[in-house]
Amino acid sequence: MINSSFSQSQIIDLWDGSIPNSQKTTEVEIVEIKDIKRISNVQTPTLEVFLPTKRANSARAVIICPGGGYHMLAYDWEGTEIAKWFNTKGIAAFVLKSRLPDSKSIVIRQEAPLQDAQRAVRYLRSHAVEFGISPDEIGVIGFSAGGHLASTLGTQYDKPNNFKETALDTISARPNFMALIYPVITMDETFTHMGSRRNLIGEKPSEVLIKEYSNELQVTKNTPRTFLVHSGDDKAVPIKNSLKFYEALKAHDVEAELHVYPFGGHGFGLAIGNGRLQSWPERLFEWLENK
Repeated sequence: MINSSFSQSQIIDLWDGSIPNSQKTTEVEIVEIKDIKRISNVQTPTLEVFLPTKRANSARAVIICPGGGYHMLAYDWEGTEIAKWFNTKGIAAFVLKSRLPDSKSIVIRQEAPLQDAQRAVRYLRSHAVEFGISPDEIGVIGFSAGGHLASTLGTQYDKPNNFKETALDTISARPNFMALIYPVITMDETFTHMGSRRNLIGEKPSEVLIKEYSNELQVTKNTPRTFLVHSGDDKAVPIKNSLKFYEALKAHDVEAELHVYPFGGHGFGLAIGNGRLQSWPERLFEWLENK
């Protein structure tokens, strides 16, 4: 685990030594680069570091959770490209390469992504000085299934560990803010993304698991303030995911802002060249600045 001389595009192993909730298999990580960089069968969870210049540094940080249906990670499209945009706003960005629940190297499939996300927040909070960030300004942004992971972190950040803890694992994993971009929120089959649901909780999940990972049901008054973006014509992840989460946030008096665009479909990333949809990152920055 790297813990000194932080610099641009450095990669940090999240777990020092053995990775919890994992087992030895013959699987290897797969990286495919076609239209986008896709990573599957993640074996070693990491954070890739993107820091703004010292002059521009706002001391704010964000962990980025790329989408990919809990089967792969759209690592550049919804990861490193987003990180570079955040850097232009003086925000430190960290792309999370989390384990994917359909990997045979995981013992309890649905628990691994959240374990990695919790660890990422704890790691950054414990190394805030070295990164030049505030421990009270660490947020998370997630896209599609990465939005489900981000919203799971935001609603279940204090889920107890089922492995032997170190001092790092006792630090708060609560993000200070969330941004959810065309997120999968629910496991309710009437409006979930079935591929994400199947990969996360299996073909025939129990009602207990369905409820546990339906994050519109997990919101409390302690859920972080949240910014949401969705397009009305999203055929992959119905807009009802964002609407239900927004309703739950408001019902618990959590600050929330929802932007619905009429067109855009699913998976638009930064939406560069896509009309007014490409303004969503600026709306996010305005929201961050006006807390």
